[in-house]
Amino acid sequence: MELRQLRSFVVVAEEMNVGRAAVRLHLTQPSLSRQIAALEHDLGVELFARVRRRFVLTAAGRTFLAEAQDLLRRSDEAVRAAQRTQRGELGTLRLRFVQSATFELLPRILGAFRQAYPEVVLDLETLTTLRQAEALRDGRADVGLLRPSVPALTTPAAVGGKRAGADPGGTAVVRLAPALASRVIAEDAVVAVLPARHRLARRKRIRLAELADEPFVFYSRVSGPAVHDTIVGFCRAAGFTPRIEQEAADVQTIISLVAAGLGVSLLISPTPPTNPDMVVYRELSDDLPPWQLRVAWSPENRSPVLARFLELL
Repeated sequence: MELRQLRSFVVVAEEMNVGRAAVRLHLTQPSLSRQIAALEHDLGVELFARVRRRFVLTAAGRTFLAEAQDLLRRSDEAVRAAQRTQRGELGTLRLRFVQSATFELLPRILGAFRQAYPEVVLDLETLTTLRQAEALRDGRADVGLLRPSVPALTTPAAVGGKRAGADPGGTAVVRLAPALASRVIAEDAVVAVLPARHRLARRKRIRLAELADEPFVFYSRVSGPAVHDTIVGFCRAAGFTPRIEQEAADVQTIISLVAAGLGVSLLISPTPPTNPDMVVYRELSDDLPPWQLRVAWSPENRSPVLARFLELL
């Protein structure tokens, strides 16, 4: 039994006339009659009968019609689902991101993607840059929003004018070792986080060296080694090693501890909104490099959903 036989049977049942059904199906009447006869032979039942010169369904034909219509409907749905999956309109996107992406960029990205592809399932998780790189390499994630600040982690996008790779939109990319592709989507500054009553809180900008004698609230190195080490490096470049008295795994806890007066901190902007009567953010006048936020993926990942996400991004 073939789908074309089922479609022919359903059309004949709807028309109750082989001639009209043949016109609809773009077949000759003899060809259509042979299809119906072959279907009846395969089923071992009579589907149509002539009663008083009228073409009617038998009892078996009426039962089979309902089932055939359901089979054809499900077949059409399967075809549409496969086509929509190929277009990236269905499926799952496994997106991983650093916490500093959640305050501004991530809501904009997810809002736009949800509006464009409402039936894609979003699998979301906060991960550090290094854990994202591992997940992308191992195929446990499709795309990451990360901050590759460890020098050994990245290589230049182009050497001698030759591109190291290209994203689906044709933009030059860099490689995250080994064999991950990325491109910059934001460049963010590091800002000082101070209790609202701190001696430097009234200043618009401060020098990093002015915090040399302050107790610091820092990311724990276990939670974010790249962020921890890079910020410590900034402090050492300014002439001091930060005196870390409290550690935390997330931004909200760091801000709460600063608000409580347990120390100052340094965070990547954009920062979460806070009560200015408790905590303030201040720009640094030091000539620090911007901290890149990158989108990263494996070029071997052929997911249509991933391709749509990168195009939208």
